[in-house]
Amino acid sequence: MLKPVYPDVREFRCDDLYQHSINAPAGRMIWDKCHEIAQMLIDKNISYGNSALQPLNIFSKQNEMQGLEARIDDKLSRIKNNQAYGDEGYLDAIKDLIGYLILLQVSLDDN
Repeated sequence: MLKPVYPDVREFRCDDLYQHSINAPAGRMIWDKCHEIAQMLIDKNISYGNSALQPLNIFSKQNEMQGLEARIDDKLSRIKNNQAYGDEGYLDAIKDLIGYLILLQVSLDDN
């Protein structure tokens, strides 16, 4: 759950977080990278549907958390071995890993 950024405010406001980020040495880079990952996840959710959080289970019988953990293991293996798939580069694998970790957190929060 998003908490208020400032103690005198009752609810989270994105504008407050942005203003707060300006005071951090790497705040703007953190702000930008988090939004880049969020945009990627939202775009993929629109394109692929909710398959990561609600798998069809046609072949695999893993629940959503097990499926996400398997995908995370695969990404970690590719990163460790510096083996990209197709035109996926190292940085793409890192972004995907971050995305899968966020989806795992969403799944944990939902259950």
